Amino acid sequence: MDFSCESDDMMQRIASVLPFLLGAAGLNAQEAKYEVEKVKNLSYNPAKSADPVRHKLDLYLPKGAKDFPVMMFVHGGAWKSGNKELYGALGETFARQGIGTAVINYRLTDSKGTVKHPDHVRDVAKAFAWVKANCGKYGGSKDKLFISGHSAGGHLVALLATDESYLKAEGCSARDIRGVIAVSGVYTITPLILGDIFGRDEAVCQAASPMTHCKVHHPPFLIAYGSHDFPFLDVMAEEFGKKLKAEKNEATVMKLDRNHFSIIIEMGLKADDPLTRAMVEFMTKK
Repeated sequence: MDFSCESDDMMQRIASVLPFLLGAAGLNAQEAKYEVEKVKNLSYNPAKSADPVRHKLDLYLPKGAKDFPVMMFVHGGAWKSGNKELYGALGETFARQGIGTAVINYRLTDSKGTVKHPDHVRDVAKAFAWVKANCGKYGGSKDKLFISGHSAGGHLVALLATDESYLKAEGCSARDIRGVIAVSGVYTITPLILGDIFGRDEAVCQAASPMTHCKVHHPPFLIAYGSHDFPFLDVMAEEFGKKLKAEKNEATVMKLDRNHFSIIIEMGLKADDPLTRAMVEFMTKK
């Protein structure tokens, strides 16, 4: 599981289809229930020290809908790369199905190491608090808030939902999350592989692992991974799902005929993709 390679490889592959992604809005026009309204580059961190790029989010809204579910999406990129601009088609795909989507940026670890865990998840928590406080102004329901992420983003949303401390720091709680959708996520952090992101302290890495926080009363989870995903992500997904269920939580694990990249690209482009359909059902029936 070489996440040092994941960052560049993932972004190169997603960027290679970016023109297609950005032009995909019309692909499902016949299936679309709503037109899409976009509100971009909203700041979710009011502090003077806020990053002018990384502390921003984009909204994709089902035009004319009221009290609709809202999904906050967290991108992947090995905690080192990626940005919200790559996921416009994803936001539109879900908004056309009646689900408001907030695609967020967050601070990334660079070669200087000035940003490390828990900076990423703290940003995600702050973005969630903003979405909760403001989604009603755009027609969404704060009682139907879902969080989703791919790869490193899957780790971040899983950690946010299972270790409530980050939400509490922003005046929120796990009860504010109606459901979690983690796609090709990382649920066990080890210093040997991810020390540049999380440090070498075993206790810190354990605390950063969603797997270690499984207990009762977590939000429902939909966990997805690809049959040709990165090594160990399949095992982690299955184990995480089993552990959640063992603690009497609701958890569904989906295995799809995808790799680490196609799973997010197909989900972002197609309303009839199996994972997209499962996500829409998960968010509209909760």
